[in-house]
Amino acid sequence: MPRTLAGHPVAPPTDGEPYLLLRADSAAEGNGACNRFRGPYTAPGPGQLTFGPLLSTRMACPALPTETAFLKALAQTRTYQISGDTLRLLGANQASLARLEAVYLHRK
Repeated sequence: MPRTLAGHPVAPPTDGEPYLLLRADSAAEGNGACNRFRGPYTAPGPGQLTFGPLLSTRMACPALPTETAFLKALAQTRTYQISGDTLRLLGANQASLARLEAVYLHRK
């Protein structure tokens, strides 16, 4: 779940909760706050991460600016850093694009 985008705090969701899931089959999927998205990602080496074209549904909602910023951050991602439960997405020149916090899902 994004906590910051382009260095700015993300407001608590009022519609859908933004999230990013990186699957073992190199598919990324998630929710931007309004719409679901899916597309490929590559992690060719340690600390490297890029996202291919992401397809998404096209519904409007009040959180659309958050979604736009989230998808832009994913498109600009070139590297990442992990510290504890925090994933930082970094762009060109190591610019901080987003900070996401891990959420653990429990299976029953």
